[in-house]
Amino acid sequence: MKFAVRSKGNAESNALMLKIRTYLQDFGLVYDEAQPDIVISVGGDGTLLYAFHRYSSRLDRTAFVGVHTGHLGFYADWVPEEIEALVDAIAHKSYEPVEYPLLEVMIRYEHGGKETRYLALNESTVKCVEGTFVMDIEIRERHFERFRGDGLCVATPSGSTAYNKALGGAIVHPSLQSIQLTEMASINNKVFRTIGSPLILPGHHTCVLKPVRQKDFLVTVDHLTLLHKDVKSIQYRVAKEKIRFARFKTFPFWKRVHDSFISD
Repeated sequence: MKFAVRSKGNAESNALMLKIRTYLQDFGLVYDEAQPDIVISVGGDGTLLYAFHRYSSRLDRTAFVGVHTGHLGFYADWVPEEIEALVDAIAHKSYEPVEYPLLEVMIRYEHGGKETRYLALNESTVKCVEGTFVMDIEIRERHFERFRGDGLCVATPSGSTAYNKALGGAIVHPSLQSIQLTEMASINNKVFRTIGSPLILPGHHTCVLKPVRQKDFLVTVDHLTLLHKDVKSIQYRVAKEKIRFARFKTFPFWKRVHDSFISD
């Protein structure tokens, strides 16, 4: 088996990265950053997001494992004290593949420019460069509403506990093939109306945002912030690709939620 290790970059994470690499090589596994079968992320959820985007072209051939060195992460099953058990499991045991849905972001441009495609593990947001954000929202090719406010967030189920939750969105179990559209500070008065609630769309539904006035937008894809000009539309849907985690022990999703937000 070929493996790679990604570190958050602090002293503790770097030390664990070197220990994991040494142990796995001692067991005969091959370190290969270009074409790993398994990627071990050491740090937090942000570190795993970087690893996901680094290997997003290999999702059908690469599985991920998270080790958290800070606060409990939603993508991390292991803690530093369990490194020996993790290394032994990777070297000698077969893992249970657990797949989570991803978000496909498709940006199309005025004047027929080439469209841009991204994959997001957590979420994508859209905001104006300046002025009030005004966007027509279509669901399944039908006009749903004209949104006015600060912006919009579209999240995956596994990303529903991140920025989406801070915006008042629902927490969605990652086994559900869906995406969630959540508003950022919508304008609602006698003239303007929005639904005012998060929308959870199933896997076979597509959501398209169409600019009303502005054409330049700041689009985030997980940790990336990108300026797109002359935007004609932004399409969101559940991607055909999935991220695959190598699960060597059970860690129920609702326990993660409890431990992250409720437990002392």
